[in-house]
Amino acid sequence: MEDEEAAAVLKAVGRQIRVWREAAGLKQGELGARIGYGMDLVSAVERGVRVPQPEFLDAADEVLGAAGKLAAMKEDVEKARYPKNVRDLKKLEDESVEMGAYAALHIHGLLQTPEYAQALYEMRRPSYSEEEIDRLVTARMSRKSVFERVPKPLITFVLEEVTLRRPVGGRLVLRQQLEHLLELAALRHVEIQVMPTDREDHAGMMGSFRVLKLRRGKTMGQTEGQLYSRVISQPQEVQILEMRYGMIRAQSLSPRESVALIEKILGEET
Repeated sequence: MEDEEAAAVLKAVGRQIRVWREAAGLKQGELGARIGYGMDLVSAVERGVRVPQPEFLDAADEVLGAAGKLAAMKEDVEKARYPKNVRDLKKLEDESVEMGAYAALHIHGLLQTPEYAQALYEMRRPSYSEEEIDRLVTARMSRKSVFERVPKPLITFVLEEVTLRRPVGGRLVLRQQLEHLLELAALRHVEIQVMPTDREDHAGMMGSFRVLKLRRGKTMGQTEGQLYSRVISQPQEVQILEMRYGMIRAQSLSPRESVALIEKILGEET
């Protein structure tokens, strides 16, 4: 884990499992055999280097007679599964009443299907392990709950036309992704716009970013680069992002025109 908070949670959970296992007089391999996991995984969980699945905690709780004490840790462990920057972003998204995002290189994370997100992470260099990819995809999908939150925030996106045509993950994954975009665009609180590739004027040439207006009246920004994701709170910098986002939306196709283009591209892919 890359942050101290998550590492501390996993180590605390691991210690508790070890204490209950030793009190039951079981070795790691014996516990693993009874709950359906290998000894190596049990050892890794107890050392705090692997994130236990909810099923692992439920089974260990029952076998070790912990009376719900281990199972009760599932919520904390679930949060620790996600990277710190994802947890921080989700907090902002959960507090937002309005959110606008411009995505330059690929379909925005909140709009991605699991297959599309996995394909993106599989392309990262240096390569991620299968466990890391699973963790990152799960974290990204968890943030999509913002679409279902009540009261519903206004969420707008501007996507580059080229991202609708790039076959990330293959043609089938791309078709599924385009279909998902159309489903989300049909929601009354979501608007998706497309920046045509042939546009001469483009206010977003500096890269992807977001603007989030929060319940308490504050507006925040967020930008992404090759090796960083930065949350922006300085009012002067946030104003610049708001200005740029407004210009990008004005330069893009309207939501209705954008849906028509997505449908056209989807038709070309089938």
